[in-house]
Amino acid sequence: MTKILFVCHGNICRSPMAEFLMKELVEARGLENEFYIESAATSTEEIGNGVYPPVNRILKARGIDCSAKHARQMTYSDYEKFDYIVCMDSKNMRNMGYIATDTQGKYSRLLDYTTNPHDVADPWYSGDFETTEREVELGCKALLEHILNN
Repeated sequence: MTKILFVCHGNICRSPMAEFLMKELVEARGLENEFYIESAATSTEEIGNGVYPPVNRILKARGIDCSAKHARQMTYSDYEKFDYIVCMDSKNMRNMGYIATDTQGKYSRLLDYTTNPHDVADPWYSGDFETTEREVELGCKALLEHILNN
């Protein structure tokens, strides 16, 4: 079983979006029993809070119920539990290193798997949730292909 943890700053926008879009992609291929997928934050700011309303609306429009998701912080033990720990931007990559040193090469940015590697902009600040959705979906598709082909 391949275990993936998506990480962003608060675990209310980008990382839960990635969690649920990846679950959707995996399920569409009939691979849901071969993957375990979660998301977490590098900060403690949003712990216990639900998915941010604009992200909830985007997921709901796709038929995805994320009402049971509540923000949690990444832990040291997550490093051993997950095969891939995929963050949304360079700042979170650095912050993950404060939680657990990446001694096994598990850390990456989501868009590193695409032909145009860059940070996924934080829609909390940009307000552009649709661009974030497109980038996260593109990254999830590329990550899934990477996993299936390696």
